[in-house]
Formats: sequence, structure tokens, C-alpha cells
Amino acid sequence: MIDSKYQYLKKLTKQLYNMKSTKVDKELDGTTPPSVFIGSYNYPKVFAGPLLTTAYEDSSIMDQPERWITTNTSQEEIIGYRLNLVRGKQTIGITDLENNYVEKLQEITMAKTSVTSEAEFNKKPRGMTFSAENAPHGPSAELKKFDIDNFKWEHQLEKTYYDTDLKAADAVEILHKKDIPFTQIQKAFSVGTMGEKDNRKLVPTRWSITAVDTIIADKLLENVKYYPQIDTYRVYEYTSLNNYYAILEIPTPWQFEWMEAFLGVKGRNLIFTDYERNKGKKEYSRVGGCYYTSKMAVLEQLSKEKKQAGCIIFREANEDYIPLGVFNVRENVRHAMSSQPKEFETMRQSLNYIETKLKLTVDDFRKASDLLDEVLKERQTTLDQFF
Repeated sequence: MIDSKYQYLKKLTKQLYNMKSTKVDKELDGTTPPSVFIGSYNYPKVFAGPLLTTAYEDSSIMDQPERWITTNTSQEEIIGYRLNLVRGKQTIGITDLENNYVEKLQEITMAKTSVTSEAEFNKKPRGMTFSAENAPHGPSAELKKFDIDNFKWEHQLEKTYYDTDLKAADAVEILHKKDIPFTQIQKAFSVGTMGEKDNRKLVPTRWSITAVDTIIADKLLENVKYYPQIDTYRVYEYTSLNNYYAILEIPTPWQFEWMEAFLGVKGRNLIFTDYERNKGKKEYSRVGGCYYTSKMAVLEQLSKEKKQAGCIIFREANEDYIPLGVFNVRENVRHAMSSQPKEFETMRQSLNYIETKLKLTVDDFRKASDLLDEVLKERQTTLDQFF
């Protein structure tokens, strides 16, 4: 299923390449938000480098998804930010951390604010990149030279950087508990600034996003599984960036299903789903990073409330949707979970409400689902036995 989803999203993003990204020459003076990008092509030798802009003022908003949703930033504004970021890159072995270039990348991921930077490229940067997992960016080229000015490090990131006996997963958990923004944790993780000294390495950006989502979710779930279950059906919802999300929590032990529908794809609708029962998921999700990031966002809320529930998420992306990266899912689901839920006495009542907000029917989702279908069958069997 993941192949068909990515094939669809690849076709969708091809239509976007008539957009204009920023034009720069072989030299660029400006700032990095701070931001880095590590590619996965040719792993374990990868293209690694900063994302840069010609802006000298604070450019942090260009790479802070946590701020985009809470300030109602539009899809067009986000694309504008991202296409103004130029990707510089050099080929680096993933364990080659003891060199000046990688050290600069590590330093900027731990910066408190945007960092003044100078870059010289081998040729003029060209192109742009959109993807389902990563936020888009503008043109790219190999770097001939890269320099940064002095700046202050974020204190908590500095502490985990110098603690070379601390495991990476424990460092991620500590930083999350200290309310360091997810994207900042993920960027620092991707350039090898945390973990035991001999285990540190560069991690491709796409992989590091899923890794950090998974680490946080697994740590939260260790406790959530022992909390008391909710006693009603709850619906959290949010509409943003051409997506509608309905998060249904049900009074059961932890179980989870992610369902996403893409509407109006050549006259038809595509639905992709994946799920786990109480024991969790061992294999990589067939729907990719959206699964892990939505799961993490739900577990954050349950952990804060010290409650346990099953969860089924309905997502509809309408015809104007553009892939912007999994931050879109994480921050929208987080925003939904921070709102006051609507509560219902029965599963049917909650689904009837959700259906009033969907363009598709609940039955359309049920036909593509595993968990939703199983839960509804279980409840019907129970009712049949009762009567």
C-alpha cells in the first residue's frame, strides 16, 4: 500500500514544479533558520548540508512548523517560506563526524536563533523539492565553502550533546519532556548530536523524523498502557491546510488506526490505512511517516491526561491539498488534541457525528479499514448476544 500512496503523491507533486523557487547565484550571504537536510540517496554516504536564505533578519519561521498551525499560516505562505530556502550539500559518510563541516551542521541545529551564514556553491543552485515526508525546499547545489558566525546554543541540546554516555532514545525523551520543539530535536538527532559517543552518526532527515516520532510514542505508551480507560466516546477535530481530521477515542485498551483519504484523484477517492492492536506494531507502517507522527500526537494528549483509550483517526485531504511533509499531520493532530472534545455515549453516535463533517461516508472508510471494521463487528456481536 505504501508504494501506491507514494506513487500518487509523486504524481501530485510533479504538478507543482511550475512554481517559482528563489533564484540565487554561486554565492549566498544570509542566514539559516537554523536548518539542515540529510538525504538518504547512496546511504551510507549521503548528501548533508544546511538550508539557507538570503534574508538577514530572523528567518526561524521558515523552519518552525510548530508555529505555522497555531498562527493559521496558509499553505501558500508555507510554500513561500520553503521555496526561499536553498539547500547546500556535500557528500559525507554517516560516521564521519570528526570534520569541520559536520561540526558546523551540528552547531547550527543547536542554535537558539537563526544563524548568519555565508556559502559558495560549485554552480548555481537549481530546482525544488516536494515530498510526502519532508517539508519542501527550493534550489540546491553542492557547496564549495560554508561559514557561520558565532551564536548561542540551546542549553538543553548542549547538555545532551556533551553527555556521550546518554543513549539517543533517552536524550530524545529528556528533550521532549523539557518542551524542546519536535523539529529542533529531530534536526539535532539527524546530525549525530546525541547518543553514546561510538554510536553517533548522521541520520537521513526522513528517517530521523520517523525515528524521533517513534521514540517519543514508545516512551509515552509505556505509561499510557497502565492508565485507566476513558468511559465515553470522544471526538477531537480540526480543519487546516486543506485537510479535515477527526480523532475518535474509544473506551478500550490502547489500539490505533490511521485512515487517510485523498479526494478527487482523477475522478476517484483514494483511502490508505494502517493499524495496531494493544501489542503495538513491529513492521514499518504501510502508510509511511504519517502513521507514527499521528500516533505520537495522540499519545501526548493521553499521557498528559493520564488516561488510556483506543484511537481511530479519519483524515480527508481535499482537491487543493499539496504534500508539505508529515509535520502537517503532527501539528494538526496536536492542535486537535488540545481542543475540547465532543463526547458521546455510543460508538454509533460518535460516527454519525463524524460523518456529518466528512465528504465521504464512514462506510467508505470502514471498507478500507482493519480496526474500525473489527471494532464495529465486535460491538454488533455484543449487542446481538445481549438481545
